Amino acid sequence: MAQSIGAAPPLRRPRGAARKPVMEDMHSNTRAALWMGGWLALMMVTAVAGREAARTLSVFQVMELRSLIGFVMLMPLVLRSGGFTAMRTGRPVAHLARNAVHYVGQLSFLYAVTVISLAELVSIEFTTPFWTAIFAVLFLGERMTRATAAAIALGIVGVAVIVRPGTGAIEAGHLVMLGGAVAFGISLVMVKSLTRTESTVRIIFWMLVVQAAIGLAPALYLWRTPPAEAWPWIVLISFSGTFSHFCMTRALVYADAMVVAPMDYLRVPLTALVGWLLYSEKIDVYIAVGAALILAGNLVNLKRRPR
Repeated sequence: MAQSIGAAPPLRRPRGAARKPVMEDMHSNTRAALWMGGWLALMMVTAVAGREAARTLSVFQVMELRSLIGFVMLMPLVLRSGGFTAMRTGRPVAHLARNAVHYVGQLSFLYAVTVISLAELVSIEFTTPFWTAIFAVLFLGERMTRATAAAIALGIVGVAVIVRPGTGAIEAGHLVMLGGAVAFGISLVMVKSLTRTESTVRIIFWMLVVQAAIGLAPALYLWRTPPAEAWPWIVLISFSGTFSHFCMTRALVYADAMVVAPMDYLRVPLTALVGWLLYSEKIDVYIAVGAALILAGNLVNLKRRPR
């Protein structure tokens, strides 16, 4: 458009002057919480879709199909981010180690979801923030603030109220998921480390590539043609399993691992509600009390932290 009469001429940058970079505020608990909302919703979908898909297929096959289909779903974001050239990484060992550990956690999750209730599954998984906090202090140099310690304590008490350990027999699924929780804690710290140098799309890209390679042999050994009724669940878990981790990785860009992990406590009461609605799994007063403690812990932890 032509310059209007009487308007001041636009300021011109002197020739050769450097353009001042516009830096995004990369520390925002609010943005982290919004991305964690996406993670929560998609992880509940993953639990249901994983349980339904594993009714007819081995967990190794479900994991393999999830990685392969998820890779196709991620391609638009890969191309938008600069294509395969932009996916090159200077930290291949870090990606390999993170995804080997994460594969163990995912495999544990998918096995446990078929043998114990959703409320038990997610409650046991929620020892993950405890491991995450320890590993973040040891390996990332993060500080254990009073708010974070209080959030973790309230969350653990809330989970204990829901699970009520000692009131029933411990099953194999409980122990498998406990091992998976340790793996998730290690993986979460590794992801936080990767976000310092790697883009979100690149992290998810290598997650799908590495995990597809790890699971190829056992999936082929146990392969069976998926029945027609399994395909909607396979596609659903491929989408939710891929983009839930996109949301988690974005949350870790905006906040420390010890801030992000306790937000995930809300998945305990939410998943219990899904289990009640879809599978008639029991919800009692203990879940309500535990949910209140978990919410209190999140509110304490989401207070503004010093930068």
